Amino acid sequence: MLREVARTYRGVVGDPQVVAQVRGLVRAAGDAERAAAQQAYMRSSMPFRGITSPQLRTLLRPALAVPVGDRAEWERAVRLLYDGARFREERYAALGLLRHRAYRAWRDPGVMPLVRHLVVTGAWWDLVDDAAHVVAEVRLRDPVGEAARLREWARDPDRWLRRAAIIGQLRAKDRTDTDLLRDVVDANLDDPDFFVRKAIGWALRDLSTTAPDWVRAFVAEREGRLSSLSRREALKRIGPSAAAPPPAAAGSSPRRR
Repeated sequence: MLREVARTYRGVVGDPQVVAQVRGLVRAAGDAERAAAQQAYMRSSMPFRGITSPQLRTLLRPALAVPVGDRAEWERAVRLLYDGARFREERYAALGLLRHRAYRAWRDPGVMPLVRHLVVTGAWWDLVDDAAHVVAEVRLRDPVGEAARLREWARDPDRWLRRAAIIGQLRAKDRTDTDLLRDVVDANLDDPDFFVRKAIGWALRDLSTTAPDWVRAFVAEREGRLSSLSRREALKRIGPSAAAPPPAAAGSSPRRR
């Protein structure tokens, strides 16, 4: 059924009519009972159509693979889908277009104003975390410039920008900028917000597989300030160690310590 619906897709990405067709695909594949459960689970004010993640990927694959004429058209399509969404799957589709492999060359510092917009207007963890993968990708392309940007985001009044800054190095492994991670986490240590505290723990846990001693020492140095949630998440894979060495010196990476 999903493949049959997807075959009806025609047009050029970025054309408002085609954006409407993408929404039509989502509408045709919906499940009202599942939609209600999804909305309740996500505590979302925006309703769902009731499509599972694997189903949505299958449904949208032909649409997202349609070639885009230029960068401006690509960004316009992402904005049209995201800002005009009436159902959450339409925002997932916009993020799928943003992250599509065909547009990897355009995911550079120039796309970050768009990413910022998506984070701030999305304002919930599922959308923010998806957009944060682009933050991580762009940081690797411009480590110096993006470090400055993420330090600004880490101090922004918007909690979702701060969350994106904290998790903006996920999967970087030995390419993690530990000075940057230290700064964005320290800027948020006193924030009582659950999603910020969870992000801190997640970012540290992600690094712990590559630099466990650095993470243990970081946690130990912030005993009394680091929330129990952040600490528990950070040490989930590695456990505490009384003999942890100090964190790496400024400017060094876990591999170069």
